[in-house]
Amino acid sequence: MTTPNRRMAPTGRALAGGVLALGVAALLGGCVRPVEGVGAAERWSATRIAGLEITTGPSGPRADVTDARLVVVGGDGGEADRLARNAVDDVQRYWADELPATFGRGFDPVARLMSYDSTGPGGTVCGSDTRGAVNAFYCPADDTVAWDRGRLLPMLDDSFGPMAVVAVLAHEVGHAVQFRLRTVDGRTSSIVKEQQADCFAGAFFRWVAEGNAPHFQLSTGSGLNQILATLFFIRDSTETGFEAEGAHGNAFDRVSAFQFGFGDGPVRCARIDDAEVRRRITQPAGGRRSASGEATGNLPVIDRGALAALEKTLRAAFDRDGVTRPTIDLSPPACPEVTVTAPATYCPATNTIGLDLAELARLGTSPEQGQGGIGDFGAFAEVASRYALATQHGAGFPLTGLATAQRTACLSGVWAATVRAGRGAVLQLSPGDLDEAVAEMLAPRSLIAADVNGAGVPSGFARVEAFRDGFTADTPALCLSKYR
Repeated sequence: MTTPNRRMAPTGRALAGGVLALGVAALLGGCVRPVEGVGAAERWSATRIAGLEITTGPSGPRADVTDARLVVVGGDGGEADRLARNAVDDVQRYWADELPATFGRGFDPVARLMSYDSTGPGGTVCGSDTRGAVNAFYCPADDTVAWDRGRLLPMLDDSFGPMAVVAVLAHEVGHAVQFRLRTVDGRTSSIVKEQQADCFAGAFFRWVAEGNAPHFQLSTGSGLNQILATLFFIRDSTETGFEAEGAHGNAFDRVSAFQFGFGDGPVRCARIDDAEVRRRITQPAGGRRSASGEATGNLPVIDRGALAALEKTLRAAFDRDGVTRPTIDLSPPACPEVTVTAPATYCPATNTIGLDLAELARLGTSPEQGQGGIGDFGAFAEVASRYALATQHGAGFPLTGLATAQRTACLSGVWAATVRAGRGAVLQLSPGDLDEAVAEMLAPRSLIAADVNGAGVPSGFARVEAFRDGFTADTPALCLSKYR
């Protein structure tokens, strides 16, 4: 994000780093117009996501099931390879049914599965040396899915659980599906290939959540949150623009593609093309880092000039005729009828948003500083959510309940859309900013997606989806009509 003279900093690293991502892992325990991936007339339910009940049951490998008997070249017979083999088997079972049913094509299993240890002597896969290759990938030249059992799979399992391994391999098999469907070719950009693969993975996980997978099970509450946290972890760094070779997308873009597949199915995934990507992708250019790799220029969120700029953007996003503008007070409010929700609390009795500046400053610190912050945009988005409550109050909407929480997340997304680069706002999005919002909404406590007392839907998937609804719609109308 930028002010006239300063840049709001990038937030995270890609696979090799991810201070903010590891924080997520620790925390996890006008007229309505059509929106990408969202039916405008879709009925929202506090207990459902994409038509499925929000569940809190077990997620991970099923007990007492027979392991898959797929041949893995180079494997050591260990736990990492067993997990990968079962994952690929379930993914291929899904596509064996889905491709003929949906696309009228048969599915040929991947020709070769290969395991290697990136910490051991180097081998060759797809023409590349495997020494130090902490990765999983699909090689179209010989129809191979390969993975690093030495570092990558154990790291994913330790950080996010075994379903993270399943997610990564579902993505790689998704690339194999692309070539079978011929939705990509040598001219297709990297970002389109990767967005399609994330989307195909989402479609597979819908099948798992419905209880169809032989080896794995997935709850739509905490289990699905862990999948989204995995996508957050393997997002592009802020230096990677979407046109770069090998670009996958930032966390917001990757989660969006996954949600398209989970909610709308694989036909939606096959429609992702360059035109859509250019219209939708939110990370057009790289950010800046110091020589040590640390984020630079993170806006001091309690600076009076920064707060004044924030208020201007909030007024531009939400002020409407007939609705009294709230006052922003630089101290916590005395408002006994609501729960204090630091760093920002909305008091409907006085139409005041009170700020806890110390907590706002801590939350707005760059994650690399190790103070538990998520960055300037994440902190400002929490303030924006309280301004969104004031807008709802002025329009006669209730301020408590799960519908209010989701409506608030959606309206916060509308505000984020108004500060996109190129719109001339006094604050503008920079690479990594939206990822801060994703991190905040995947945490157990999210103020972006909370009612006046801080209560919200216990599903990170639902929170991010509501925020994306608002960001994509770019108008409060959809938020006020859908989340009632």
